[in-house]
Amino acid sequence: MPKYYDDVDTVLRALADPTRRAVVERLAISPAVVSELAAPFPMALPSFMQHLRVLEEAGIIVSHKVGRVRTVSLRPGSLDVLHVWLGEQRTPAEHQADRLGIHLTRTTHKET
Repeated sequence: MPKYYDDVDTVLRALADPTRRAVVERLAISPAVVSELAAPFPMALPSFMQHLRVLEEAGIIVSHKVGRVRTVSLRPGSLDVLHVWLGEQRTPAEHQADRLGIHLTRTTHKET
């Protein structure tokens, strides 16, 4: 089993919760302060901070504090491990279908 499987497990566990997935989706748009991130969720701030802690421990987000304001952002490349793992799970039939699609596209463009 490849070494990065532990990283895959960590990221998948962190993203298993809908609140954490929603936070990642929001942070994909731009960094945000904690209070702004927490606003849409019906939970106390300490509970929300636990979600952020899980994401940070998984290496998905980073945060920094300036004065009393903590800003959170996605860590660049943090989800790449999932992309690699999912790519490895593709079946040979999917790869063949991809190649067939590319061939048909090229053939169609050459004819026109």
